[in-house]
Amino acid sequence: MATPGLMSRTMCTRCLRHSLLSPRLQAPSPLPSSFLRLRPFSTSKHANAFTPPSPASLGRAQPARQYKRSRKWLRRLAYLGALTGVVWAADKQFYASALTRSARTFGMGLWVALDYKINFRENPPFAYDITEVHNRSARRLFNLLRENGGLYLKIGQAIAMQSAILPPEFQQMFARMFDDAPQNDWETIRQVVMEDFNGKTPEEVFGISFDGHSTAGIMEKKARASASVAQVHWARLKDGREVAIKIQKKEIAQQVGWDLWTFKVVSKIYSYWFDIPMYNLVPYITERLMLECDFQNEAQNSERMAEFVKGEPRLRDRVYIPRVYHDLSSKRVMTAEWIEGVRLWDKDGITKSWHGGWRQGSPGANGKPLPAANLTRPSNPRDYDDHLKPDRSSWKGKDAKGGLGLNLKEVMTTMVDLFSAQMFLWGYVHCDPHPGNIFIRRKADGHSELVLIDHGLYVHMSPTFRHQYSLFWKSLMTFDNATLKEVVGEWGVNNAEIFASATLMKPYEGGDNAVSKKFQSISNEKDRKKRQYEMQQAMRKGIREILGDEKKWPQELIFIGRNMRIVQGNNQYLGSPVNRIKITGNWASKALTEDPNLSFGARLRFYGSHLLFKTVLFTTDLYFYYAKIKQYFGRGKGMDDDIEQQMGRMMSDYGIETQHGVFEG
Repeated sequence: MATPGLMSRTMCTRCLRHSLLSPRLQAPSPLPSSFLRLRPFSTSKHANAFTPPSPASLGRAQPARQYKRSRKWLRRLAYLGALTGVVWAADKQFYASALTRSARTFGMGLWVALDYKINFRENPPFAYDITEVHNRSARRLFNLLRENGGLYLKIGQAIAMQSAILPPEFQQMFARMFDDAPQNDWETIRQVVMEDFNGKTPEEVFGISFDGHSTAGIMEKKARASASVAQVHWARLKDGREVAIKIQKKEIAQQVGWDLWTFKVVSKIYSYWFDIPMYNLVPYITERLMLECDFQNEAQNSERMAEFVKGEPRLRDRVYIPRVYHDLSSKRVMTAEWIEGVRLWDKDGITKSWHGGWRQGSPGANGKPLPAANLTRPSNPRDYDDHLKPDRSSWKGKDAKGGLGLNLKEVMTTMVDLFSAQMFLWGYVHCDPHPGNIFIRRKADGHSELVLIDHGLYVHMSPTFRHQYSLFWKSLMTFDNATLKEVVGEWGVNNAEIFASATLMKPYEGGDNAVSKKFQSISNEKDRKKRQYEMQQAMRKGIREILGDEKKWPQELIFIGRNMRIVQGNNQYLGSPVNRIKITGNWASKALTEDPNLSFGARLRFYGSHLLFKTVLFTTDLYFYYAKIKQYFGRGKGMDDDIEQQMGRMMSDYGIETQHGVFEG
């Protein structure tokens, strides 16, 4: 019996033999002619697709792509990001973000400069007209100053007070620069005191306590006022003296150097870019601002002014300078006596009826100590954040609607007398007399007393320059054009007429008006856009004409002009109760007769001319009373407002649009 495997092989062999011998398989039928015409696959065009390329056709071998350049730039970006983060953190920690503030300033400055370079023309490509460019530039600059704070706010306030030569859009924006600045918290203030007093705490320095101790002094942790550089706290010392402790904000010392350097660089670039010769004045401005951050310098200014006032019989009973306590003061901390009074901006508080009793003055008047008063001593340290100072407002009456019962004319006369004496008599000028730095008190005899605080910003006039300035003012009042041109020529001023008008803050009527006539051709025949552009160009040209030689320009005039502008604004705010120009001119002429540096004969000649000068001043009184009559019948706001309107009309001929709003906002 055969096995299955053997049977299988036998069957397969038979089948193969059978197939080979089969006639059908041995002679296959002929193929169709169409099939015979087909080429072999190896010779067809499709065969190339399956044929591998030869090594020679592939070229040289290339390494795999590694993206080295991309990875290198990614690493650089990562390093740059890390470095930026480190610099930012260090800047914030050690420099109070001074570098960040400077970078922000340069960026904004470049953006504004490019905007003006591109769009300051008759038909701006990216604005409807020039006013739109002014608006957005003013907004950018305002936001920068508010965001940076510190000295930037001080610079903004300077712009606000000197905005006459700026477009109205800037004037309106910077009129809001007098808002209170944010204050530092108590822990930060505590650090400043400890750093300036060799590690001593405020409790040790001022003898105060925050746990309700009955024999220790007391101090408010929350500031009573906060400005751009410092803030003021009330305190009662252990011996009963009530004091104002002015403490510089911690970040100012870290920022001031960088801020002033940035100010210099931006001013340099703008002076060159816009061809306005102002940069030579910048170093003097920065020096004054630096001194304003030194409270030891402020204390010296305060004491020197107190000596001047005490030695002048025309002012000693009308003006008071608070005492400074040097043992409780340092470079960043100044302690002075606390002043109870009414701020100059409070017209109602000055003029409303007095309820304090017969032959009684307001608290602290005439240099008397403040009357003793009970105060609350909280036991919880947190309660010292509240106002703890005793209330001394009983003189306002039961309904608290009373006032000092004073005459605004007397108040304003004292103010103009004080600052005129500083300029013409002493040559030592307080340059920040805004209403927040002036208190008014009522003396027991019913007259007013002016208290001047914040003595950080002063300019010192040399005897020569003080004499020239007195002579300049007297020449203005007497239309002595020859002397006027001689004096301003020594100051590098080419156009005496414009400079005289800017000083008087009213059109100078003693010149030939040659420059004014030159610009009168720019009138209504021009369309609005073209007039705007030509006015702005005329303004820039006018500045260059005034400053013919900026190196001769007395740098003190920058801040003296600021002083006079603020005093004018104060007079306007109170309703122009006095003839400011007459009072100022009288002091200028009188100072020439009292100048100790002149010979007796020269002073005698000036005294004789002073008597004639008094009659000239009488003519200004005629206009003053004419303005008062118009004001009474509702046809004007007083002399200073009237002359400012005249000044505005005149300065518009030079391309300058004045729109003062010192006390807005």
